[in-house]
Amino acid sequence: MKRRAVNKLIMFLKERYGKNVQNRPLNNKEVFKILITTVLSQRTRDENSEKAAQQLFSVARTPNQIMKLPINTLQRLIRISGPYKQKAKRIKQISKTILENYKGKVPNTREELMKLYGVGYKTSAIVLMYGFNIPAIAVDVHVEVCSKRLGLASKDAKPQEIEKELEKIFPKNKWYLINLGFVSFGKEICKPTPICIKDPKNCPFSGFCKAYKTKKFKLV
Repeated sequence: MKRRAVNKLIMFLKERYGKNVQNRPLNNKEVFKILITTVLSQRTRDENSEKAAQQLFSVARTPNQIMKLPINTLQRLIRISGPYKQKAKRIKQISKTILENYKGKVPNTREELMKLYGVGYKTSAIVLMYGFNIPAIAVDVHVEVCSKRLGLASKDAKPQEIEKELEKIFPKNKWYLINLGFVSFGKEICKPTPICIKDPKNCPFSGFCKAYKTKKFKLV
């Protein structure tokens, strides 16, 4: 992608979604909630994971409180999140490790985060970015779709590969904006059926979007 297109993309995302970019790290309780909410979001819809998180945090908000919950109670609280038995086990183990190995505090490096049970590249990036305000790009479904349609990543690229490509294209101080912006842009404009199909003016990127030029919007 040409530099002019990259600059246009950054400018639009900044104007549209930049006000939601935070500029401070959160406290440990808030970071822990982000971590657990992200675990709950795996393999389920946003509304289900959000409801599960609300139900859980109304009862337990810290690793210590979660460890005191009976496993059947934890499972009941997060049942709506999909594979709740697996997630309950994961949340228990994460809480145990944080208490035993990190003195109750969520670690703030990708290496240490990925030592937690069930935490991979996407989850660790989300925690670094939204919790600690450390530049990272978390490749969720929206970031993946936007990146591939725009031609920033190949159709067959895996999330880890997309992350590396985006890191090369955009300066580090824009990674938070790119991540947040693509998530919002994917929900609002670059939907499963993108709104540019009806009118290219609906999308500011249709002039250089690979998917719009080829009319190939499906990625599978």
